[in-house]
Amino acid sequence: MKKRFVVLALALGIIQGAFAQGNTPTEHSAHHPVPVASAAGAPEAHLTDAEVRRIDKAASKITLRHGEIKNLDMPPMTMVFQVKEPALLEGLNTGDKVKFRAVKEGGQYRVTEIKPAP
Repeated sequence: MKKRFVVLALALGIIQGAFAQGNTPTEHSAHHPVPVASAAGAPEAHLTDAEVRRIDKAASKITLRHGEIKNLDMPPMTMVFQVKEPALLEGLNTGDKVKFRAVKEGGQYRVTEIKPAP
């Protein structure tokens, strides 16, 4: 009987330790690495290289020939994106090399950040 009590107490201690660390089986972030932040504080992990192919300021759209978009599990291709903010298109020209971040919102792919490539 004492042996069962000791085993139960140890098991509860291990489970409690896992919960205290936040590594519960239902915590999604427990098995995904945190992106490394750049000097400016923004994660660089999901910026994708691209070339501007077309800009439609009236419709707030941009056509990009892009590399793999890892956060969207999307292979390289040329496609049209909606931009989250029309101001993101300011200063961009066809042929510019850029780095951008895209997300899927409401069934549409949107550019949330775009900047000239170094």
